[in-house]
Amino acid sequence: MKFLLKEEHDDLAAAIDAMLAKADVATAARAWADEKYEAGLDIWQALTDIGVAGLLVPDEYGGSGAGAVEMVVAAEQLGRHAVPGPVAETLGGVPILLRDTGSVQQLEAHARGDLTTLAAAPFAPRAVDTEVATAYLLDGATLSEGIAGQLKQSVDPTRRLATLTAGEVLDTNVDGSAAIDYAVLATAAQLLGMGQTMLTIAADYAKSRNQFGKPIGSFQAVKHHLADVVVALEMARPLVLGAALALDGQVPDTVLVTREVSAAKVAAGDAAYLAARKSLQVMGAIGYTAEHDISLFITKTRALVSTWGTGALHRELILESLRRTGTSETPR
Repeated sequence: MKFLLKEEHDDLAAAIDAMLAKADVATAARAWADEKYEAGLDIWQALTDIGVAGLLVPDEYGGSGAGAVEMVVAAEQLGRHAVPGPVAETLGGVPILLRDTGSVQQLEAHARGDLTTLAAAPFAPRAVDTEVATAYLLDGATLSEGIAGQLKQSVDPTRRLATLTAGEVLDTNVDGSAAIDYAVLATAAQLLGMGQTMLTIAADYAKSRNQFGKPIGSFQAVKHHLADVVVALEMARPLVLGAALALDGQVPDTVLVTREVSAAKVAAGDAAYLAARKSLQVMGAIGYTAEHDISLFITKTRALVSTWGTGALHRELILESLRRTGTSETPR
């Protein structure tokens, strides 16, 4: 099995990266944290215009009809730039739910740029950004439009969370496992992208910051910190891409899709968290300041490590699937 991206995937990543590099995402994210959403919504509209929001929406409903690999490529780039908003839900979870339930009107709105958010316990018991996104609630096998309750602040100031109650019921016989897998994997890809950016920021700082007449990047201890992050990210990347191939059905039938997705989330979460810790160690006090852009990545990493399933939950799912492998109860 090959885990390398194709040329069209590299082109997609480059197009998203170029667009976001011009968009001043950091300023938009800080405004988003202050409940000023205009600049962030403009970024999302630009992403919609190049087809990112509708990647998983079928062609006949105005989307791209793409797959999990394309979603992962896009989510990683949004992670690299710390784009605010419900990334995993809009790119991954919700379009799959709407597709599988035949919710045509909602799918078409999604493809036109309707931001969407989702609560699905125990993976995501609260929905994020309900002030600017259409909310859905997956409760067991029932999919409903979500009505947001009182907002709660996340450790990431760009994220506000709300418990949902059921509004209009869209379907009462929903298998939400695929949608959850997509949301989990999109989160893993985001974390991978954020980890890469934190590594880049820390490495650039180590090259420019001098102590004892030398760049601190020349010190062996600093090199080791950064090398540990490189290894963690490079070990996580094939797990994320492999899980995307599994969701796209490009692996043998013996591969358990959900286990691949859980492994990707654990590895990407651990790698991003390591990148956050090591970048703080390399950068020192400046890394703790809200004024430095790395703070956007560190706080978002802390939030996303535990959203769409904590590391403990996904490790338990992996262990359960290993115990059940080979029986008639083998999970998806």
